[in-house]
Amino acid sequence: MNKRINDFTMNPSGFVLLADYVPGIIQEIRYYSTYNFIGDRIDGYEEPCALLTKEAARALKTAANELLVQGYRLKVFDAYRPSGAVKHFVLWGIEDQDIRMKPYFYPTLEKQELFERGYISRQSSHSRGSTVDLTLLDMQTGKEVDMGGPFDLFSEVSHPDYKGITQEQYEMRMRLQRVMVRSGFRPFDYEWWHFTLQEEPYPDTYFSFPVSSEYLRR
Repeated sequence: MNKRINDFTMNPSGFVLLADYVPGIIQEIRYYSTYNFIGDRIDGYEEPCALLTKEAARALKTAANELLVQGYRLKVFDAYRPSGAVKHFVLWGIEDQDIRMKPYFYPTLEKQELFERGYISRQSSHSRGSTVDLTLLDMQTGKEVDMGGPFDLFSEVSHPDYKGITQEQYEMRMRLQRVMVRSGFRPFDYEWWHFTLQEEPYPDTYFSFPVSSEYLRR
């Protein structure tokens, strides 16, 4: 059953710039760049910044503080995602024959399988504003932690409980998951990097305003 979409989808008043809440957070907003599974900047990403609901940002700050004590920083790949961006994904999957990024993001699957297997959906929890995609950065090395598979790899390798990786890689996935769960987020079965706030403030609303600090501050 489809969730109800209310009349405030363009209203960003409940959102904040994540960097304002978690000043030390690292951001590599992939859908603003061309290094993503489509290969183009995605519709609605006007700035390379992460936006989240206030509630999700507060919870993520709790997670970031705990990880900082452990020697890690959070690195965010995506947060709030406009509904227009999801439409971009769907149209690409249905109409666009371009598969130039296949070797990097879906090497063992055909495009149509990305939808059939649940890796891409026609509605995304990201559009509700309380979902974030992230990883860990080791403060000693200054590098991303090896999680056994990269962000947005559409494969069973990306499932959090996938056992075909090293013990160290698996433990790092679980370290991230434990901290995020303690901070109020729930994981996603298909993606080790994907977490949604348990108590979402807008569980039935899919927002469509752009990823833009200027729009947020109007």
